[in-house]
Amino acid sequence: MGKIKQFLHEVMSEMRKTSWPKSKELTKYTIVVITTVIFFALFFVLVDLGISEAIRWYLDL
Repeated sequence: MGKIKQFLHEVMSEMRKTSWPKSKELTKYTIVVITTVIFFALFFVLVDLGISEAIRWYLDL
């Protein structure tokens, strides 16, 4: 039981040293992440459609 208590004490000690983002920073980072996810989702949809169309074209030859 002593090791668990020591571990939790060390975790709490490290958590006090953590620098948490401010609300404005967090909003900015969230917007960047959502924008990036949307961009890559659209990119992969377009690539998938392009590859699918190329395969259909090739099979119709």
